[in-house]
Formats: sequence, structure tokens, C-alpha cells
Amino acid sequence: MRLRIVTISSVLVALALPLMAQTPAPPAEPPKPASGSVNVGLALASGNTDTSTFTAGYEVKYDPKTKNVFKSTGLFLYGQTEGETTAEQYGLTFRDEYALSPRAFVYGDFRYLHDRFKGISYLLSPTAGAGYKVVDVPSTQLALSAGAGLVTEKDYGFDLQTSGAVTFDEKFSHKLTATATAGQTISGLWKTSDFGDALYAFGLNLTASITSLAQLKLELLDTYKTKLPDPALEKNDVLFIMSVVFKF
Repeated sequence: MRLRIVTISSVLVALALPLMAQTPAPPAEPPKPASGSVNVGLALASGNTDTSTFTAGYEVKYDPKTKNVFKSTGLFLYGQTEGETTAEQYGLTFRDEYALSPRAFVYGDFRYLHDRFKGISYLLSPTAGAGYKVVDVPSTQLALSAGAGLVTEKDYGFDLQTSGAVTFDEKFSHKLTATATAGQTISGLWKTSDFGDALYAFGLNLTASITSLAQLKLELLDTYKTKLPDPALEKNDVLFIMSVVFKF
């Protein structure tokens, strides 16, 4: 009996040694510091009127997992009806955030806006401020920030104007399912030379994954400028955009 036990034990050890000697699986690769997406959308209509609208945009984030995070977003919108331009808007933002704690941060920010149909040739606004992540869990994020700086605006037919500025931003996102996310943004910019001259932006979006690298995005954007160079212009513009997003 002892001989049998010794023999069986020897066989088990002999079988186990090659498994123990196998090279362990390599550790998972750390997440890449740079990530982002580009989106494109095109709407065509024909019949009583021929209308075409093209939109494009991007989001970039560079997070080397230190206290510093860089973010940038862009939007391009161009539309024609019966061969006449009816929409022309470009917007860019650049922001660098530095974490003071897991939730509090300070930032530097730069914004650019061109909106032909609000009479804005260009608007530039460098600001700096502080923010706080009210909610910061994997499924839900809510961040608030406020800052101050300058705003320079050149309207068609008018001289360049520069003023101090104060800003406010709110950004919310919530993961509805493993493949769908809803988001909402609010921003405001006020000129200190005339607080009645302000620019507001409100956005709602819903994204759903098509593949591991592509998403379908539905977006509602509302831009409101309280004072325009031409009183005949509309202060409020509402856009509904459907686009395909490619992640990288």
C-alpha cells in the first residue's frame, strides 16, 4: 500500500512540475494616456427645398495618470438651403486641469467661437478658475467649475471689443447601460463691462455603441447670445445633430 501511495504521489508531482514551470501570463497593459473621438454627420433633404447640413467634431483627452489632465473639444457646422448658406459655426475649447485633491481642481481654459449668423466673426476667451467633482464614480460624473479672465469679440461691421469675463461650466454624464451613455452640459460667459452681454450654451447628448470603436450620437445644442450686433438676428439657435462617432 505504501508503495502505491508513493508511486501515485510521484506521478502527481511529475505532472505538476511542468505546469508550475510555465511562464506566468503577462500583466494587462496600462491604459493609454491619450484618448478621444471624432464624429461626422450629414443631413440631406430634397423636395420643396434642397437642404444639406454637415457637422463634424472631436474630443481629445490626455491623462498620464498624474495630477494634470488636458482636454480639448471642437465643433464644425455648415448648412445650405437652396444653394444659400444658412448655418456656419465653429467652436473650439482647450482646458488644462490640475488636481488639488481627488475632487477639487484648478484649470486654465481657452475658448474660440465663430458664428456667422449671430454676427460673430470671432470670439476669444482665455480664463482660469477652480472646480469640484460633485459626483465621481465609474457610472456617473458631475463637475462644476467657475473662472475669470478676458473676452475679445469681433463682430461683423464693428470694432474689436475686449472686456473682463467670468465663466461657469457644468458637465454631467451617466452610463445608462454597458453600451449607452447620456450627458448634459451648461456653460455661461458674462462680460464684466456689461453683465447684460452674455453667451450661454446648453447641450444634451445620447451615445450608443455600434461596435467597439464606433458609436451613434444624438445631440441637442442650444446657443443663446443676449446681445447681437444686429437686432434683426435671432438670439437663440437650437441644433439637433445625429452623427457617427469613431473612438481612438
